[in-house]
Amino acid sequence: MLKSIDPILNADVLYALRAMGHGDDLVLCDTNFPADAVARQTVLGRLLRIDNVSASRATRAILSVLPLDSFVERPALRMEIVGQPDEIPPVQREVQKEIDAAEGRSLPMGPVERFAFYERAKNAYCAIQTGERRFYGCFVFKKGVIAPDAT
Repeated sequence: MLKSIDPILNADVLYALRAMGHGDDLVLCDTNFPADAVARQTVLGRLLRIDNVSASRATRAILSVLPLDSFVERPALRMEIVGQPDEIPPVQREVQKEIDAAEGRSLPMGPVERFAFYERAKNAYCAIQTGERRFYGCFVFKKGVIAPDAT
């Protein structure tokens, strides 16, 4: 255990979050996502897991240490529902609340069509699979920067 670090952030996940650079993408996916196959194509090259937690709980933990990119319009993205691109299911609304809480303001996620999401995920730094069993619990977070301390 570490002070001030969410205990669901295991050593492998913490390593990846620390190793990512500004502008790198992290894929957070549900249990139905082809996570292992996609993760093999990411920069890290292997699947990371945060088991037995929902997408929103994993988002809260990740965003407690990962800054979102302030240089892009949509640093958080969600997979669109096939045939209903404007519908926001409960799992995505819950993750949106965690994003807004972490940012201290409203920061709406951008939509990505399902197959475009798969392609984008292959180019991410890493993929983290959660225990989320609801459909469309798949997201991309773009890492930002932490400003230097004022002197």
